Amino acid sequence: MIKFEKISKKFKNTTVLSDVTFEIEEGQLVAIIGESGCGKTTTLKMINRLIKPTSGKIHINGEDISMKNVIDLRRNIGYVIQQTGLFPHMTIRENIELIPKVQNKSAEDITQRTYDLMDMVGLDCNEFLDRYPTELSGGQQQRVGVARAFATNPDIILMDEPFSALDPITRSSLQDELVSLQSKLKKTIVFVTHDMDEAIRISDKICIMDKGEIIQYDTPENILKNPVNDFVSEFVGKKRIWTSPEFIKAEDIMIENPITCSEDLSIFKCIEKMRSYKVDSLMVIDNKSKKLRGIVKAKQMRLIDDKSIKISSVLDDNYIYVSPNDTIIDVLKSVNENNISTIPVLNDKGSLIGLITESSLVTTLSQQYIEEEA
Repeated sequence: MIKFEKISKKFKNTTVLSDVTFEIEEGQLVAIIGESGCGKTTTLKMINRLIKPTSGKIHINGEDISMKNVIDLRRNIGYVIQQTGLFPHMTIRENIELIPKVQNKSAEDITQRTYDLMDMVGLDCNEFLDRYPTELSGGQQQRVGVARAFATNPDIILMDEPFSALDPITRSSLQDELVSLQSKLKKTIVFVTHDMDEAIRISDKICIMDKGEIIQYDTPENILKNPVNDFVSEFVGKKRIWTSPEFIKAEDIMIENPITCSEDLSIFKCIEKMRSYKVDSLMVIDNKSKKLRGIVKAKQMRLIDDKSIKISSVLDDNYIYVSPNDTIIDVLKSVNENNISTIPVLNDKGSLIGLITESSLVTTLSQQYIEEEA
């Protein structure tokens, strides 16, 4: 949808951006983040041509924006800034309806759209439409700013640290509302922030910048798990993953090659295999499909007198399992609710791909304390 190709920007003798190349897919919310002066706001403002690049091209839907009429370009791009940008001498209604009226929309359509937008951002029309911006709180003004940005139903929304001046509770509330709106409307949103928690919370992808260059551009999950260098690791925070446990998946913490046996193995041989590998349970699988048939425990097998019978006759096929993309929160919930210490990880075909044990969980959870002490 939006494509930056080798974008550079110089102000006099200062290089602000250097060879910036990346793509923002249609319908995604991308957060651009970095320290002050890294070039994030300059990058944002190039999308609606508030700033022109020194070199390079920006394309929207395959069209070079430098060749497009700037007024037409901006009419299809919503813009929300930290200071809201509301006109203080206009009512809330007039602020929201300004651009639609310039576009000669019908009065009936404009009114209906205004009511829909106010409802979308959680403001009562009767209470707020005829008031002025100074009569609203900071959070309410920012809601109006978001409503105005959506007034022309643009494909692209640019947001330049829109919530940074708000108190933590209001800010958190607006972040949640933005995520909710995005899930329904699927706009292409470019969101500049200096707050990593905010970026992780709202975005599909995060673009980390430093000194005018892109250091890493990836999903929040991949950035948390696989920072490309020490700068990203320090910027993100080594323990940040523990504030977002939904990104820690079963496949990240499972034992990848659990000890297994086939259904036709005798109980005696199963016990010997457990003793040899120093485990207290075996995953019984079909040798061809690798599908899990059940679980057997050492304690259970020692109570059986005839140890020559096949394991298939005593295995427990009523087992709890998780999928590779289930989170550590899901895993812990299963452990607590079912009072179990061993959970197989199965793919969508029912094949065994890993095992989570009480030991592997303890090791994973202790990492946050080890890292804290380090």
